Amino acid sequence: MPAKRPPVPLSRERIIEAALHIADGQGLRRLTMRRLGDALQVEAMAIYHHLPRGKEALMDALAEHVTTVTVDPSGSATWQELARAWARAGRAALLEHPGVLALALTKPPQGTALIAVREQGEQLAASGLGDSTQAVRSLRAYVMGSVAVEIQRSGWAGPAGDGEEPGAPPLPGSRTESEQEAVAAFERGLEALLRGLAET
Repeated sequence: MPAKRPPVPLSRERIIEAALHIADGQGLRRLTMRRLGDALQVEAMAIYHHLPRGKEALMDALAEHVTTVTVDPSGSATWQELARAWARAGRAALLEHPGVLALALTKPPQGTALIAVREQGEQLAASGLGDSTQAVRSLRAYVMGSVAVEIQRSGWAGPAGDGEEPGAPPLPGSRTESEQEAVAAFERGLEALLRGLAET
């Protein structure tokens, strides 16, 4: 008989991963400490050893996770190329976890996310952009707003149907916008924003 595997130690990373799985699969409203404990096969109180502020700390951690974006620029990158890279990376990170978009929209950047925002401004300034602070603010606003619209159009955050909870994943075949259409719309808006930033 094979030896029983020892349980995987509980960690902050495992907690966040499990919480994202619940939020993306069932919606943020279904994410409770008890349900999270069940998913991790631990008592809910065990989670508090890693997140002493409980649910509030968990929400902060999820927002930080999906808004921490980094870009490794080449030495010759223009500020426009850097801005495109940041915007595309930010879009990808948010789309990967639509269940916590509401947190990303409402919670200010903190921890690693705040460090990444500052890094973005420094990179843009070093690449020749004058008002990098305003540019970062505009880029973040555009990416978050664009992703919010994209997720709505996908049907993910649409109104509940019969037996479907608000914020739950869409039923098969409910997507109304193709990936190619979504990318094209995002890129058009991004280029318009970059032209506007160049003129300021």
